[in-house]
Amino acid sequence: MLPISFQLYSARFFPPLEAQLDWLAQCGYDAVEPWLPAYEADARTFRRQIDAAGLACSGFHMPLAGLVAEPRRFFDYAHALGADTLIPPYLTPAERSITADGWRRVGEQLAEGAARAKAEGLKVAWHNHDFEYRRLEDGNRPIDLLLEAAGPGVDFEIDIGWVTRGWADPAQELARHADRITAIQLKDTARAGTAADEGWAATGDGIIDWPSLAPLFGQTRAAVLVVEHDNPADWKTFAARSIDYIRRLVGA
Repeated sequence: MLPISFQLYSARFFPPLEAQLDWLAQCGYDAVEPWLPAYEADARTFRRQIDAAGLACSGFHMPLAGLVAEPRRFFDYAHALGADTLIPPYLTPAERSITADGWRRVGEQLAEGAARAKAEGLKVAWHNHDFEYRRLEDGNRPIDLLLEAAGPGVDFEIDIGWVTRGWADPAQELARHADRITAIQLKDTARAGTAADEGWAATGDGIIDWPSLAPLFGQTRAAVLVVEHDNPADWKTFAARSIDYIRRLVGA
């Protein structure tokens, strides 16, 4: 049974954060995955709050620009949080290249950051959205260009919900990147046209065929399963339904 972590971005509109930690622990979560700016003001105090709730920090999201321009700052956050994985999760539309070379450069930046992180006893993992699966004019997929250029020193947190919204096959992606997937986000998406909750759903309540995917998890290097929802109307209901479903899914 892999530990189950909760991406705190999911509850960003429902402060205070410390109360979220206590509730997540009571709900059965093993860890949390913070996002900037949750840990920015006082990472050491945040770490004490995580510890006090009986949780771990499974990794944290941070900007790619921070890895490139301010690596020391984010390495210090990692040490303060007790996390070993830095996860750049997003590029703004203005940052997304329309050329293969542009995406290869993103991979090279990740590789450079990962090399610096390794000297600190830390790792770097990329987190996908849907746009990395939209083919460029030359037919290449940005996700393939990025990860190939990044090399084996960069891990992958695969977000199944965004893979699905990118019109890719999650089973194929789990197999394709099995040797570098270290975290799996079990994000679920509702049927096309669903307006509530921006079209996202609790894990198991959407359209993704989780029973067919679950046997593939163990064929990757994944060390954690992560629950996330971009904008739930009721974060507690989402969190509880998701972890209950995942426990049944993996036989916990």
